[in-house]
Amino acid sequence: MSNNIRPYLEHHPKIDSSCYIDDMSVVIGDVTLAKNVSVWPFAVIRGDVNSIQIGQNSNIQDHCMLHVSHKNPSKPNGSPLVIGEDVTIGHHVTLHGCTIGNRVLIGINTVVLDDVIIENDVMIGAGSLVPPRKVLKSGYLYVGSPVQQIRSLTEKEMAFLPYSAHHYVKVKDHYKSS
Repeated sequence: MSNNIRPYLEHHPKIDSSCYIDDMSVVIGDVTLAKNVSVWPFAVIRGDVNSIQIGQNSNIQDHCMLHVSHKNPSKPNGSPLVIGEDVTIGHHVTLHGCTIGNRVLIGINTVVLDDVIIENDVMIGAGSLVPPRKVLKSGYLYVGSPVQQIRSLTEKEMAFLPYSAHHYVKVKDHYKSS
């Protein structure tokens, strides 16, 4: 493992060979990255006190912070972090112990806290705050601090969700081949 991909105790990151992990990012501990995941400069994915799973074709952009909450007697599973497929995590996003479905876009500088559930096909505008335990329903745009449901996504926005993820797969392929 390279210096920026590190174990924590007995937990070693599991990274598919198709992934792109920038040398200036850090991946630590109980982290699983599926096919075609990309992790960009200065992103931190720290699976030390719980697990982090990132699904196929998802991208973690520059300066993101991904972490979890530990297991304890009052909460035996703690708050792991689970990210689905075709997810775009914008620059400077903080994700902490939440669950994100498929085809989700989280806008720049958004914060998503413990035990949030974001269903499939959701777009969150830049600078939003998603407070603990909130559920964001499928098919909507959410914006604000705290986040509010604004309106249904348009057909064009729904099509953009997988497009964004697949665009990042192309970009990471260019990085891997150069």
